[in-house]
Parts: sequence; C-alpha cells; structure tokens
Amino acid sequence: MRPGMNLTEIAKRSQKHAALRYIADAWEEALYDGVEPEMLANASLFAALSDLVTTYGEDAVGEMADKLSRRIQHGEFTLNRTTQ
Repeated sequence: MRPGMNLTEIAKRSQKHAALRYIADAWEEALYDGVEPEMLANASLFAALSDLVTTYGEDAVGEMADKLSRRIQHGEFTLNRTTQ
C-alpha cells in the first residue's frame, strides 16, 4: 500500500486483487480440466472486451485497445521478465 492512499483507493486495489484471484483460480481449474491455455486466453479476452464495450461503449474500448500494443511492447503484461 502506498503512503497517503485514501479508503476509496484501498478498496479499489483490494477489489482488483480479489478479481485477479478469482480469474487465476478459474484459469487453473480450466487447465486442470484440459482446456488449452490459448483457448482460455481467447475466451477471457472476448469476455473482458465484451463486458467493457457494454459498460463504456465501442469507441472508448477501441481507444483503450489501440494503446495495448505499446503497453505490451513495454512489458506491462510480461510476468517473467529477465533483466540483464
């Protein structure tokens, strides 16, 4: 937790961690049941983008998606990064 975080920021961060735990648990269960990781990834992206479009609209989600390439290339989604 960062110093100076207010209760709203703490609650949002806690919800994000809980949401990620739920997704990780479901992911592991699906892998155990034999679902291929690529299928899980595609289904997860579809579900997430569909929900975001419903909530924020196609234009806003399109703008967000346009920025994903740069974020991916900058390592924001790389879990096992090696440093030299």
